[in-house]
Amino acid sequence: MLTYTTYSEAGGVGKSTLTANLADAHAQQGRDVLVVDLDPQQGSLTYLLGITAPRDDGEADNIARHLIDRPKGNFTDLIHETPFDFDIVPSHNMLESLPKLLTKAEDMAEDLGESFDTNDRLQQVLADANIPDEYDTVIIDPPATAGPHLYNALSATRSLVLPVEPTGKGIQSVEGIQDMVMNLETALEIDIGVLAIIPNGVGQTTNQEQYLEQIRELGYHAPIVLRDRSSLFEGCWDKRCTAFYYVGYHRNRRRDYEVGTLDKIRDLAAHIQVVGDQ
Repeated sequence: MLTYTTYSEAGGVGKSTLTANLADAHAQQGRDVLVVDLDPQQGSLTYLLGITAPRDDGEADNIARHLIDRPKGNFTDLIHETPFDFDIVPSHNMLESLPKLLTKAEDMAEDLGESFDTNDRLQQVLADANIPDEYDTVIIDPPATAGPHLYNALSATRSLVLPVEPTGKGIQSVEGIQDMVMNLETALEIDIGVLAIIPNGVGQTTNQEQYLEQIRELGYHAPIVLRDRSSLFEGCWDKRCTAFYYVGYHRNRRRDYEVGTLDKIRDLAAHIQVVGDQ
């Protein structure tokens, strides 16, 4: 089973956009794909994919309720089909309070003499719902901050795919990846693999090419480079769809550079499958 978390410590680097398009590419390659949106922000993966879910209804069942062991139904009832041949567990506003809710749930379990690992809840929820039997690919999209959302995502997936900006700030984040991964492994007491680093939004300047070379010298997998495709990806958010769907149904003429970008995303998905399945 292929599982990974798409993550960046910096916001605005295309994390959710990349997640949606990788899910689409995996599905095109015959895989049964589930994405789990753990990001409580309004402009999240759930929004991008056009999923209508009662995210502001505190009485509705949602992913946060299952993580604190207070569900109102079966986990599988949370799963929505998308128009892009993969499924999603949508986000909910209750995720904003997840740290506090998990602490309360842990305290209650302790009072009852029960075990409750706040960082391992998502893995347990997915296992109890037989998700590994139903899907061969699970991608989790947490917010761009360290905390229980990220910790649960990593405990469930043990792998990372990291979009970065090839800028001065971006290369600093790349240089810090090894420390970040080691710190997460120590905190969670697990091994975490980096399946790929994805330079995203790359321009044509000499400095950016130098940053890309530095990324390669650091020894990480950078199987593709995504050039600046603002028009394409902004169009995806406007129409609330993946780039594959946008090019196929919303572009009135073929743009070879966009078709090339889609091919690169397919290549990236194939690379992740090979590395992740090893």
